[in-house]
Amino acid sequence: PAASMANVEETLKRIGSHKGVIGTLIVDSQGIPLRSTLSEEETHAHASLITQLAAKARRTVTELDKDDDLCFMRIRSVKHEILVAPDKDYLLICIQRAPSQAA
Repeated sequence: PAASMANVEETLKRIGSHKGVIGTLIVDSQGIPLRSTLSEEETHAHASLITQLAAKARRTVTELDKDDDLCFMRIRSVKHEILVAPDKDYLLICIQRAPSQAA
């Protein structure tokens, strides 16, 4: 358990070191934040809303094909890009600045 927690912390550090990354979160299947590099307010807002969206996306995928499952979700807005890697019991969420559009 201690080795796996060190591995999680190292992974979060590695992700957070990438250019443009604003923050990372790990939430459980109920949307409860377990780890976050965001403020408390941002953590709770993102954890709740992204968990609901990921659950809806997972249901949609499996309703379209019962033998399929959601493996990654990417949401891009004008300002941000939210990357979601779902697992059976957890979600890894990464928020980063949207790459600037080439003119």
